[in-house]
Amino acid sequence: MYKSVITSMLFCLAFAKAVTAQSSQQAKQYKVQTVAFYNLENLFDTEDDTTINDEASPIMEMDAGIREEVYQKKLSNMARVIRKIGADVSQSAPAIVGVCEIENRKVLEDLVNHPLLIDYDYGIEHYNSPDKRGIDTGLLYRKSEFKVLNSASKELLIYDPSDGDRIYTRSPIVVTGLLNGDKISFIVNHWPSRSGGEQRSRSRRNAAAALNKTIIDSLHSVDAMSKIMVMGDLNDDPTNESVKVYIGAKKDREDVKAQMVYNPYEQMYKQGYSTLFYRDAGNTFDQIMMTYPLLNESGVDGYKYYQAHIFNPSFMTNKTGSYKGYPYRSFLGSTFTGGYSDHFPVYVYLVKEVSQETKMIEAMEQVDETIEELKDKQKRKTKN
Repeated sequence: MYKSVITSMLFCLAFAKAVTAQSSQQAKQYKVQTVAFYNLENLFDTEDDTTINDEASPIMEMDAGIREEVYQKKLSNMARVIRKIGADVSQSAPAIVGVCEIENRKVLEDLVNHPLLIDYDYGIEHYNSPDKRGIDTGLLYRKSEFKVLNSASKELLIYDPSDGDRIYTRSPIVVTGLLNGDKISFIVNHWPSRSGGEQRSRSRRNAAAALNKTIIDSLHSVDAMSKIMVMGDLNDDPTNESVKVYIGAKKDREDVKAQMVYNPYEQMYKQGYSTLFYRDAGNTFDQIMMTYPLLNESGVDGYKYYQAHIFNPSFMTNKTGSYKGYPYRSFLGSTFTGGYSDHFPVYVYLVKEVSQETKMIEAMEQVDETIEELKDKQKRKTKN
């Protein structure tokens, strides 16, 4: 029976190769991947970390008897959202998810191992941040789609002009890898807040933007046509000085040239779309930007930018009351609402032209893997 199965499999392989030869000139198809960013709104665990001020997190302010239940519900909510972002087009969970407002690596491990996400086999890139509350950024990636080449955390040095003391805040992380063979770098951010007022805190976000520009320039010095995606909760809108001047992001694709940055969220912001609300005003603090080679105009092969969106389905949105249309957040003070986050996620579709030949080769590789698995099973059965 085993020989019969192998013979059938080998026939299928031969047939696939024959079809490949006839199909190489046929119309091409497209592979779509979703790249997302999500502020997870205080995803903290239930343990007291004496090295950071995690006592200030909502979950640690709750009665100890309900913390674990709240934590598990919070994980379920985050997992439910992540698996749905962009899935109506890409037909799967995002290949890349940048995240912020997380306490540590453990919460990300708990998240990717949640039953709603575990089948997607997400890997994690994470570094401990010097932020006084221990709030970190991270990158989740589907191991079947993205192979990490290198990653690093970049120290953000900001000093208080009034006394010269360092202000400890979230460090961006930089991850470079192969998305289905296409080399792309991701910079994940959570810029300093507007605490104390937008104008008073502006220089801190400008410093964060300047660091991002330094990272971009460094990547361009190695490869002038580097594909780079900048994402994060910037605590600034697309029209603010940090984004427009320090990064130099452009609103219109036709204005983007080599080594420049395109920001699709500026146009969305000007059209009234928001990712969060504060005191009845909408903001688009959550953004994903990209460098020139990811645009069709660049003539560079591989993945290209297709569309940008804000993920705000009805289940993540308040239905009634004075906060109607706002994100259905997780916490009000130290009370768990049962909601998701005070930010809507953002995401973009990347599209890559894939020929019929490539698809057939992938199918043949799957056949080869199946044959090897059958051989291994037969060997084990024979030994037993």
